[in-house]
Amino acid sequence: MQTLTIRAAGGELNPLIPHPIEIVLSLVVFAILFFAVKKFVVPNFEATFAERTSAIEGGLAAAETKQAEADAKLADLEQQLSEARHEAARIREEAREQGAAIVAEMRAQGQAESERIVAHGKAQIEAERQQAVTSLRAEVGNLATGLAGRIVGESLDDEARQSRVVDRFLSELESGSGVN
Repeated sequence: MQTLTIRAAGGELNPLIPHPIEIVLSLVVFAILFFAVKKFVVPNFEATFAERTSAIEGGLAAAETKQAEADAKLADLEQQLSEARHEAARIREEAREQGAAIVAEMRAQGQAESERIVAHGKAQIEAERQQAVTSLRAEVGNLATGLAGRIVGESLDDEARQSRVVDRFLSELESGSGVN
């Protein structure tokens, strides 16, 4: 077998210079590998990169959309909370006003009840006084009739006479002049 070797000017083999066949063969293999990588591997990488890019961009867009929705909901909830606070303050104020009205009404009712009780008490006292005066008149009349009967020496059991004597005696007592 014969070996092809390039020999240097002096006839020696130079290890730094490759054989032309190796150069051509290496270029052919490199071209085949380059074509295979460009045809099959690079499109898969590009597709994967495009998918990842679109997924990331879609995720960012979705995140921005969700963030905008969350901000809108937060603003809505803050608005509702503010309205609820205003409503609670209004209800508290109404309750205070109703409480004050109830207290005023109860005071008025208490005052009216007090006046009614006082008036009833006065009427009862007046009725008892009238009853006492009537009872005293009857008692004084009986005593006066008994005394007059003893003084006069005759019985004053007659109702008409007894009534006249008692009335005259009481009218003299009330006028302040004594009995003569």
